[in-house]
Amino acid sequence: MLHATQHAFVRDRILARNGPCARFFEHQALPLAKACRKIAQRFLNGGRLICFGRGPYATDAMHVSVEFIHPVIVGKRALPALDVSMAPQAWIETIVTERDMAIAFGPPVPDEHDLQILRLAKARGAMTIAWPGAHGDADYAVAPACDDAHVHQELFELLGHTMYESVHVFLEHLSQHAAPPADEVAFGFLYPFLDASRDSEDTVVDEVAESIRMKAHEACVLRKQVAGEEAGTIAAAADAIAERVRAGGRILTFGNGGSATDATDFALDCVMPEHGWAAVPAISLALEPAVITATANDVGVDVVFLRQVIAQSRPGDVAMAFSTSGGSRNVVAALEEARKRGLLTVALLGYDGGEIVRRNLADFALVVRSDYVPRIQEAQGTIYHVLREALAHA
Repeated sequence: MLHATQHAFVRDRILARNGPCARFFEHQALPLAKACRKIAQRFLNGGRLICFGRGPYATDAMHVSVEFIHPVIVGKRALPALDVSMAPQAWIETIVTERDMAIAFGPPVPDEHDLQILRLAKARGAMTIAWPGAHGDADYAVAPACDDAHVHQELFELLGHTMYESVHVFLEHLSQHAAPPADEVAFGFLYPFLDASRDSEDTVVDEVAESIRMKAHEACVLRKQVAGEEAGTIAAAADAIAERVRAGGRILTFGNGGSATDATDFALDCVMPEHGWAAVPAISLALEPAVITATANDVGVDVVFLRQVIAQSRPGDVAMAFSTSGGSRNVVAALEEARKRGLLTVALLGYDGGEIVRRNLADFALVVRSDYVPRIQEAQGTIYHVLREALAHA
């Protein structure tokens, strides 16, 4: 595809997300707020959030789990969440109790296998959440917004982020008469108009629902900004990656935390393509905990991706980094090594691109100019999905 045509294609595909996003969250804001209050109460009662999905949707389960265990908001309590995608039925039959919550992630057409597992969780007394599902499939079932798997996944990532944020607001509200944990900080900056001291449950639910709509609007505004500022660079990156792939190269993806799940999701999108596209050879360096923890324990966290670049890369490959800050030392080190080895380097970044941009470590730096991690990650989800579409047409 000619670069100018590819540029227009990328821009239009990014902007096409905003209509479904606005409609989806206008409908889902209030049901999500009500569900979050119930989830918060279960956490206060000692419950855990059990997450699972199959294929690329397992990365959604990973993403939600890490957000609750390791909050991006410094000072918020770690909440018990677990990704059991490797063997969901066995774990749910073994560990789920009546205090827990089970959430299934799946494709736009609800997966009957996943719904059956949710029914097992329900039989054990757990609150069940089907993302997606129809009325009656779970205590909180969310109908798919569209049949495009990538757009569907992006909407549910935003749904997961707003769930995480809203649960913390309800935890603060429900705990207002109890002494907070020593490391707890105020959460008001996320919801500046919400007075958590109010007694009315309906008022709090309504205001959280409005805040969810506001955050969906913020995501749309940021997506429009990315379309205007980054579409040309995304199109050029797609062309350069496609050229490497045609010559026998592979894509090596990597990142930390939520960015690790995005790196793995993009690699899965490459090897498990939608719409009959040709598969693209890709490897996620964030996927193997044994390799990552062995390297981190024996050598150091800063080299967990560098060592894999040394072991896995070949001339003509592509190194694709995911980092909201642009300054993660292990990501920077891996890009430095990739540069030494002549790999094409691509980076999905937030803020101003950080050290990666300042040191020019990426041949293509795709920067989401925001300072709020969840919104950055949501926009990055759109970027790598549209990049994958552009690869299919390059």
